[in-house]
Amino acid sequence: MQAAKPLFDYPKYWAECFGPAPFLPMSREEMDQLGWDSCDIIIVTGDAYVDHPSFGMAIIGRLLESQGFRVGIIAQPNWQSKDDFMKLGEPNLFFGVAAGNMDSMINRYTADKKIRSDDAYTPGGMAGKRPDRASLVYSQRCKEAYKNVPIVLGGIEASLRRIAHYDYWQDKVRNSILIDASADILLYGNAERAIVEVAQRLSYGHKIEDITDVRGTVFIRRDTPQGWYEVDSTRIDRPGKVDKIINPYVNTQDTEACAIEQNKAPVEDPNEPQVVQLLDSPRMTRDKTVIRLPSMEKVRADAVLYAHANRVLHLETNPGNARALVQKHGDVDVWFNPPPIPMSTEEMDYVFGMPYARVPHPVYGKEKIPAYDMIRFSVNIMRGCFGGCTFCSITEHEGRIIQNRSEESIIREIEEIRDKVPGFTGVISDLGGPTANMYRIACKSPEIESACRKPSCVFPGICPNLNTDHSALIQLYRSARALPGVKKILIASGLRYDLAVESPEYVKELVTHHVGGYLKIAPEHTEEGPLNQMMKPGIGSYDKFKRMFEKYSKEAGKEQYLIPYFIAAHPGTTDEDMMNLALWLKSSGFRADQVQAFYPSPMATATAMYHSGKNPLRKVSYKSDSVAIVKSEEQRRLHKAFLRYHDPKGWPMLREALTRMGRADLIGPGKNQLIPLHQPATEGYQSARRKNSTPAGSKKVAGAAAAKSKPMLTQHTGLPPRDTGAAAGNPWDKREQAKAAAQVRNQQAAKERSDAAKGKGKKPVKKPAVPR
Repeated sequence: MQAAKPLFDYPKYWAECFGPAPFLPMSREEMDQLGWDSCDIIIVTGDAYVDHPSFGMAIIGRLLESQGFRVGIIAQPNWQSKDDFMKLGEPNLFFGVAAGNMDSMINRYTADKKIRSDDAYTPGGMAGKRPDRASLVYSQRCKEAYKNVPIVLGGIEASLRRIAHYDYWQDKVRNSILIDASADILLYGNAERAIVEVAQRLSYGHKIEDITDVRGTVFIRRDTPQGWYEVDSTRIDRPGKVDKIINPYVNTQDTEACAIEQNKAPVEDPNEPQVVQLLDSPRMTRDKTVIRLPSMEKVRADAVLYAHANRVLHLETNPGNARALVQKHGDVDVWFNPPPIPMSTEEMDYVFGMPYARVPHPVYGKEKIPAYDMIRFSVNIMRGCFGGCTFCSITEHEGRIIQNRSEESIIREIEEIRDKVPGFTGVISDLGGPTANMYRIACKSPEIESACRKPSCVFPGICPNLNTDHSALIQLYRSARALPGVKKILIASGLRYDLAVESPEYVKELVTHHVGGYLKIAPEHTEEGPLNQMMKPGIGSYDKFKRMFEKYSKEAGKEQYLIPYFIAAHPGTTDEDMMNLALWLKSSGFRADQVQAFYPSPMATATAMYHSGKNPLRKVSYKSDSVAIVKSEEQRRLHKAFLRYHDPKGWPMLREALTRMGRADLIGPGKNQLIPLHQPATEGYQSARRKNSTPAGSKKVAGAAAAKSKPMLTQHTGLPPRDTGAAAGNPWDKREQAKAAAQVRNQQAAKERSDAAKGKGKKPVKKPAVPR
């Protein structure tokens, strides 16, 4: 893989003399206090400004500040006019525009396209503080405010919408966001290298339209420049043009000579030696090769071509061998340079070691920002994920090569949290990243890693070239929990359990010291069909990890539970698959309270399956096998009902579906049956979620009263509760308890009728006892 200029080797901009700001300014008053007459760069973001390395605007802002630039922040501006976009004045170099840490549509709408009632990245959790498709709106307002200032688009919304993409909310293919936003350049993925390079060049007086050679950028061109070899990948399922074979000794780049050669008669002596001219083949020069994808108009009209384009895109994601891509939109080309070179450990330490305040900007006062409260005591130890799950967009954004921080850098951050962050009680809530246990795990051979084009290192099995040694992570955990003032180090990031079982020592360390009662993992499903489309391991890997988890929990004398996550309605899932998953959940004693339906996020491989009905994990053609797709609202509700098989609200739908599927034998009171034959009485019924919620105005019950209360499912997962006496014997089979309760009610009603007849008590109860 080619080398890249280190982030800390650039010459500083002249404004370095002002030094780092306590917070990047959000007002002219703050700029005046810092002695600034203007900002060199202004970042516009859809999130509240939290000066913490888990927030994109803080990382990019502090990184540009470290290069000597004066950086201002406009957070969650009023987008109804250009006024808020002018409050810091005109930036000297550019506007950096991002929707925030989440795609603005996913932030606002659920998988069922319902509007969310809150926004975790806004003070007070208030919804509605950012517009739909925020990157477009903010870019347009910036142009209205200062039309000559370049706009650099970034963030995850721009990253995942950089190409013509299927939009779930409009159910159609939309343009590259660069076109719709009318921005000058787009930075995708981990954009530290690109943003520093672009800022430095603009500071030297370069024009934004001339910056076309920076990796990890997208821009507009009119045609392919001279010297580039273009690979045509605009069609599938039929061969392209085959040229006539000509004299191999002719210089084919000289068209005039070719014409002469074709027209003249053969006069050479066949016995006389010929001079062979060897010509350079542009095909062999990857850095001068561009792949032409089907145009935006074609992928919008043809879903199979869309799947083909998605496949080509994902094959060109390894920075070691990726080629440039180009896609025509109307009369212009959108050009995609190869992904950025991953950051080294020294660069990661540099980025995470900048002077973050680690708290929200003082302008928010005491208002809580839910996303900050969740991560303020957590530490990001790495980036990237080589899992390749098709429903996830981490690979498209951060890449599959793991970028690691040093142990020293991580320990320094923990000490900084301990010493500086208000409210720290000694518990680090997470040491993780996109996946908890990929720290310092990589390919055994850099040469193989650079040449590899596989979308996953762990599917269908763990690659033999992958080094699965967890020793560096084990040592990190031990060093972190040995720090003075640190009581507990928890692991909250999702765990790749098929990788963890390769290191029993890691599982023992994790289970013994770093689980706070519950550990979340994501089998996602139990059936082979959907698991293959997800690129997830079989349920056997989960069972193996579960046995290890329970063994080491018992050895540690701890009562701990696994929290398994499952997805309903994923491409490749049939009704039978969901039925089998529901049966597995019941046999395993799980009652999921909150369930997740598949959410087709932009650019994900599973989203291409959802839109096209084809599988881009294999070569796509019009005749290739179709993938089962769950699109109708009714079928999506059915699949969620299977996941919540215990909720009576879904029983009528499940009874009808099971009967239609020829599995009416699963309806009844038996232990091996899924749902009862009869619906419970409406009066007194509460859904599982209502039962598990704390009633408004109620107080927590402690001591003996708590022991007498009936066991409740956990709010988030529906896992077994801790023992609560005899009632916890089998919390999942309520039949005997219901029978006993009905007998008590009948006895009480009989007693009241007897007392009333004797004139000693209440009037006879007219209402019959509730049947079992």
